[in-house]
Amino acid sequence: MLFSKRKRIVKRILIVEDEPLVAFDNETMVTDAGYDVVATIDTHAEVLRVLDSESERLPSGGDEDEDPRGVDLILTDISLAGDQDGYAVAREARKRGIPVLFVSATPPEGAEEIALGYMLKPYQERTLRAALREIEKRLAGERTKKVDGMVLYDAAPGPV
Repeated sequence: MLFSKRKRIVKRILIVEDEPLVAFDNETMVTDAGYDVVATIDTHAEVLRVLDSESERLPSGGDEDEDPRGVDLILTDISLAGDQDGYAVAREARKRGIPVLFVSATPPEGAEEIALGYMLKPYQERTLRAALREIEKRLAGERTKKVDGMVLYDAAPGPV
């Protein structure tokens, strides 16, 4: 088929945000863009709980469209509720092979080793959609385009 849609790499997104209105907006925008929101949470401890729960439920060879599991991407703020921050979330995600995009009002320092990149707050739905499209391309090994307000690092981090 000449104009067929490629299969999505990112289907299920975990949102980690401690500002309730921003969390709600992110969840709405991600859902409206056609992705499944695994959860919207605000602490590192909850991230661990959700990631453990999702990894226990991964399908064992069945049709993944019938029983989707796991986390394909984490959108995380840097400042979070609790005693750990978004960097701790990204380090844990890296160990598990889950890509991370920081969403923050200020660019993260030294995040090139643990994240795909970052998107600056505030942003609009069209910017988030464009960012998610470019992340899909990056994860598929394709060339990406610049998105205003988003930086993708040159080398995507791999699992530890």
